[in-house]
Amino acid sequence: MRILIVVAAVLVLGAGATAYALRTPEAVSVATEPGPVELSPGRLLFVDDVSGKLASVPLSSPGGPRRVSSLSCKRFYTAAQQGLCLADTTRPMPGSTAVFVDRELQEKRRVEVAGVPNRAKLSADGRMASWTTFVTGDSYSQPGTFSTRTGIFDTQTEEYASNIEGLRVEGRKMTNDMNYWGVTFTSDDRLFYATLGVGGKTYLIQADVVDKSAKALRENAECPSLSPDGKRVAFKKRVPGDGARPWREHVLDLSTMVETPLAETRGIDDQVVWLDNDTIAYGLPGEGIWAVPANGEGAPRQLVPHASSPSLVTG
Repeated sequence: MRILIVVAAVLVLGAGATAYALRTPEAVSVATEPGPVELSPGRLLFVDDVSGKLASVPLSSPGGPRRVSSLSCKRFYTAAQQGLCLADTTRPMPGSTAVFVDRELQEKRRVEVAGVPNRAKLSADGRMASWTTFVTGDSYSQPGTFSTRTGIFDTQTEEYASNIEGLRVEGRKMTNDMNYWGVTFTSDDRLFYATLGVGGKTYLIQADVVDKSAKALRENAECPSLSPDGKRVAFKKRVPGDGARPWREHVLDLSTMVETPLAETRGIDDQVVWLDNDTIAYGLPGEGIWAVPANGEGAPRQLVPHASSPSLVTG
């Protein structure tokens, strides 16, 4: 009986995701241009909301015509001129596929993953990959009503931890309600930051890939993203307000542990990316990709309309 209940829940989740995907928004048009979509330095990669395909624009002219590829992704991330595309599967049961691509978007390997696509990340040198999927529920808005699965894959050794819920968290007993999501790696490919959700609360943790240990650094922090210089972490923090998107993006200085709220006051339900050490970019549903200074000053500005899941090709 329990198996039937689980199967039914997964089918309902899949049907909901499919229904969402099949909704037809108001007709929109975006300017496109011919040319290949490649992981070339200075290009901003993103998921084109009109086609669901990976697309790109030059960061110097993000509002201009975009090039659109044939690669379908829900989330995409690039580092060291490599790419990670987290896509829906075509299997009967809802699932995801993590597709690793090269500079020309040619597939190098793939990993089949349980759950609905949610987050994807690579380390700075492209060696370490991580992804998060929803296995029940499809929103972070109500703590305790969802379950995630976060995997880490070492592309050099091909060691794969399909679920990091076995982490030993300092000062905490392991419990069944522990969820992890939103990994971001340090430059040594060993340490990472992530979200721990447990007991209706969230925590920023620092963890070790090798010895599977972790420690909580801060309460009320989700979807961390480490700055290129490794000195700060951007994260979303739950604040009073919109019940559907009750978060405001903050930046935490890891040396002083002082946090700064950013000028964007709309709820960001995203794992932001750093365009450089001074600017973050993020997606807002229905409003495209935006950027805001990481020091709390300035004002948000739109980069790309009708787009999501931004990632910048560097070096």
